[in-house]
Amino acid sequence: MQGLRRCSDDLLHLDLSPPPASPSSTSLSIDVAESAETRIRRLISEHPVIIFSRTSCCMCHVMKKLLATIGVNPTVIELDDKEIDALATCSTSTTATTTPAVFIGGAFVGGLESLVALHLSGHLVPKLVEVGALWI
Repeated sequence: MQGLRRCSDDLLHLDLSPPPASPSSTSLSIDVAESAETRIRRLISEHPVIIFSRTSCCMCHVMKKLLATIGVNPTVIELDDKEIDALATCSTSTTATTTPAVFIGGAFVGGLESLVALHLSGHLVPKLVEVGALWI
């Protein structure tokens, strides 16, 4: 599949940049005319829990482990610098320009600190249940 490669057992890298134009392009998963911002918005709307990260981001690893401990398997998308800028336009918060950035149910939650605060306050699990990412 074009633009998708396995980085480790639990991480896939999705290249959001459009592939080079070719007359025989058969990619069904990525619309080449779709901008990075549009792809990011679509991904946010299609996945109940999605983390946007950079390659080898240690905070993303902690975020994934926290969610896995609760029983959630989030979608993780690694972005390059251009796509990080597009991520900022998908949130009303300027902190979405940093990674990791997590969206739950289409709403921007924040980075690792915000996710941990939500968990410690007891609001994370009900939110995950509400969006269908966790069944209890």
